[in-house]
Amino acid sequence: MRPEVLISKPVGSECRAALAARFVLHDLPAAPDPDRLLADVGGRIRGIAGGKVSAAMMARLPALEIIANSGVGVDTIDMATARSRGIRVTNTPGVLNVAVAELTLGLMLALARRIPEGDAFVRSGRWAAGVFPNCSELSGKTLGILGLGRIGTEIAARAAAFGMHIAYHARSPKAGVAWEYVADLHDLARAADWLVVIAPATPETRGIVSRSVLQALGPGGRLVNVARGSLVDEGALAAALADGRIAAAGLDVFSPEPPRPGSPLFSAPNLVLSPHIGGASREAMDRTALAVATAVLDVLGRTEGWRGIDRPGPVTE
Repeated sequence: MRPEVLISKPVGSECRAALAARFVLHDLPAAPDPDRLLADVGGRIRGIAGGKVSAAMMARLPALEIIANSGVGVDTIDMATARSRGIRVTNTPGVLNVAVAELTLGLMLALARRIPEGDAFVRSGRWAAGVFPNCSELSGKTLGILGLGRIGTEIAARAAAFGMHIAYHARSPKAGVAWEYVADLHDLARAADWLVVIAPATPETRGIVSRSVLQALGPGGRLVNVARGSLVDEGALAAALADGRIAAAGLDVFSPEPPRPGSPLFSAPNLVLSPHIGGASREAMDRTALAVATAVLDVLGRTEGWRGIDRPGPVTE
């Protein structure tokens, strides 16, 4: 019998097709009764494609060998439980870099050139009554990046092409990086015209962009968060925007997601919002689908006595 694999959140068609060629697939998001599905097949599931795996779910999957997460962050997976059971957890490093970096610059341009407001200005007919206010350029400004991993590096390279000065804060300086390292986040915020958040979501980074960091960013500063919503104190951000203590912000991520009705963010001025689409380009989704399928095929293929697929991707323990 073919091994059985659970799809725990929607995956691309290429991923599904690659897995279906070797495995029996069970689609949890599409199931009319997900709890009943787990009760029926949980004991036979050996792999998960997608992510969003709690300790309670793992407890229902005694044969589980591999969780192939469709994304870089593994904060939706109970890693401690996975480690204790020897379950391999993989992610998809690199596949979202370009997409997230491009959206980051898109949010920055939308704020600097006031693109959403300009669109509303033209559609409303107000252009006939007067000239749209002047905007600002990215060139010559200082970009502070919180977290200079793969995606942060892609953002920095694109911002440098716009003529921006780059500085960054991380746990330690990055070897071989020419951009300026700033050891204290508050100092980075004070020096920056723009602060981009692209650090991992960990207990240590929860709320790291605090009221005091926003105060340091100042009334001319702009914030863009493309990491996780948990890194920014959203209440403090909404208040800072309302009081003019920072100039503007762009958010692709929230805590929780989607934001609850009546969130103070919805009434905050000078704020551009997008629905967590940083990595959601067609190209990135294709790369992610292939990496997820590769991880499951490689890991389960070892025990089934056959190779993975012809285009192997990274497998991280």
